[in-house]
Amino acid sequence: MRSKYFTEKEFKCAGLLCFDKMNKTLIDMLDVAREVAGVPFKITSSYRTEEHNAKIGGAKNSAHLRGNAVDIACTSSQNRLIIVDALITAGFTRIGVAKTFIHCDIDEALPQNVIFLY
Repeated sequence: MRSKYFTEKEFKCAGLLCFDKMNKTLIDMLDVAREVAGVPFKITSSYRTEEHNAKIGGAKNSAHLRGNAVDIACTSSQNRLIIVDALITAGFTRIGVAKTFIHCDIDEALPQNVIFLY
């Protein structure tokens, strides 16, 4: 699996590389979103083990556990709009917005067509 904008080193779980555990469709959609946005995406969370997810207080049924989600660092209101718009354009239908990051996932087991807050 390859990505136009992201390196394998950007996908870590508890300090270990986990690019191989990520959903290929998610990576492809992230590439599209990054192209549309025209601003860098810094991945702050990707695949998580159950232990790591519990340690950081993640949801018990988190899409991160299945390699279907990432969090993207974002603290600027302007970039927040740019990134969310690009994610929607790329086809993401599950987006979470926090003060310091934007979550996006493609987990079909979770409610669709939502933008939620942290």
